[in-house]
Amino acid sequence: MDKVLDLLILNRVKFHTLSLRGRVVMSQLPLSITMLFLLAGTWIFYPPLLSDPQFRLSMLLNAALLAACFLVPWDKLPYPSFLLIPLLDFVPIALLREGTGSVLTGVGLLAAFPVIWLAASGQLPKLSVIAGALASLAMVWIPVFLGDAAVTFKALTHPLLVPFMMLAIGITVRVMTASMMEQQRVVEAKDAELRSLLEASGRRERLLSAVLSAVDVGVLAVDEAGNTILRNRRQEELRRLALPPGEEDAPESRLELYADGGSTVIPAQDRPIRRAVRGESFSEHLIWMGRKPQQRVLSASAQAMLDDSGRREGTVLAFNDVTELVAAVDAKNEFLSSVSHELRTPLTSIQGYAELLSMAPDLSPNMVSGLDTITRNSDQLLKLVNDLLGTAAGFSELQPVQADLAEIAAQAVAAAEPKAAAGGVTLSTHSLGDLEVVCDPARVRQVLDNLVSNAIKYSPQGGDVTVSCTEGDGMVECRVADTGMGMGAEERSNVFTRFFRSPEARRGSIPGLGLGLALSKDIVERHGGTISCISEPGAGSVFTFTLPADGPPSTDIADHGSSSGRRLSAGAQPGA
Repeated sequence: MDKVLDLLILNRVKFHTLSLRGRVVMSQLPLSITMLFLLAGTWIFYPPLLSDPQFRLSMLLNAALLAACFLVPWDKLPYPSFLLIPLLDFVPIALLREGTGSVLTGVGLLAAFPVIWLAASGQLPKLSVIAGALASLAMVWIPVFLGDAAVTFKALTHPLLVPFMMLAIGITVRVMTASMMEQQRVVEAKDAELRSLLEASGRRERLLSAVLSAVDVGVLAVDEAGNTILRNRRQEELRRLALPPGEEDAPESRLELYADGGSTVIPAQDRPIRRAVRGESFSEHLIWMGRKPQQRVLSASAQAMLDDSGRREGTVLAFNDVTELVAAVDAKNEFLSSVSHELRTPLTSIQGYAELLSMAPDLSPNMVSGLDTITRNSDQLLKLVNDLLGTAAGFSELQPVQADLAEIAAQAVAAAEPKAAAGGVTLSTHSLGDLEVVCDPARVRQVLDNLVSNAIKYSPQGGDVTVSCTEGDGMVECRVADTGMGMGAEERSNVFTRFFRSPEARRGSIPGLGLGLALSKDIVERHGGTISCISEPGAGSVFTFTLPADGPPSTDIADHGSSSGRRLSAGAQPGA
């Protein structure tokens, strides 16, 4: 039964998908099937009607019209031409109505089939409704005018119920059809818009997939619960390196992820995805993935994804393979350390023997001057070697204690007085307020020594260098100002870069390697502070650094290179 119903309501064959000929046939079939049932019922219950010529002609005309629906190439004729069929349907209906007389009542209601067809066709909507009503009126009036009885008012008004019913049916169908067609147009417009959006979304998805497949960076997107949303090909390759031996898949907590040169297993709560789930954003976080010799070093970064309301809906993580870069940095540091050690040994001997020779009695003035030159230049060279050794070895631990920044500054100024006097530079210091600070005094003194030494070195004879210290808002601040040659914008942007030296310094043969400011920046930042430079060509420079009075962050006190904060930069020592 279900299959029969499906077939009758076109549940398997959609009407709008049929050809024009198929739609015409399907529109005519209800009337033809109904008349076929009438023929069968008449043959069973009213056999005498079969001999009525009007009854026979009605059935033949209906069969002919159904055959025309099948045989006429409607798609080759003007589109509204198929409306001729429902108009002609009124002829067999009228003949059947007259032929059956009072034997079969209500036969005239068969006119509802062509009326509905005309009204629902969507072609010439107003005219189709009127044509259906007029055809129904003609169907009941023409027999009155052609009959033998006199044409009276009663004879004309008696059958008017059928035309009025057909008019009402036509109007109802037309209104409903118009509403449905309008809804269909809206649906089709939305469907077209949706298809366009889907096509655009598909293009973006294909573009994203192509980009993610092309880049040599592992990309992983997770939702707020840490479930994987997206993972590109490169990330799949990197993840396989960290799988435990013999396993095809494993959660992040069981992956082989290490820190500190690949020797310390990263705790589950400090792994990148867990940190991302907690809402952290980070960059250049170094992790070692997998076991040696296939082990790779990755720089991990994470950025939260926010919806329109600003609520976090996930995180995108990027894993960049920096194995070769880390190896190159390690090789550079090892080279600098080796060269520095090799240079320090003969320099120490040179200084020692120069000091012994200077103690000899009865030295001529020329010999004293020569020994002074040897000592001065060896001291300068030893300082450069120490800077090289410092930048190669770095330091992994601060020793913070309660100290007085004003006292540290005074010590640095006192130590620089001979150099300032030799260069004809006036050196002064000013301190205001309570300058107690928790810091590593030796490291802060190293910063001040570098800044004061540079200020003297780049100031002309007769210049001034001022060191001033203040406090406020839980911070202490130290400023070193000079009246030297100054720097332009491009030089200022690179002043804290290792081995950077300004063109004026090179042209003036001012000694140095360009390491002091880079080391100073590293020390200040490890204390949790900041350092900056303000300078203009010919107007001198002002270097300012600030430190938190309560001391550096705990991670910097214990181990600045810990797994939770490791970064690959000019100031970090990967693998240290």
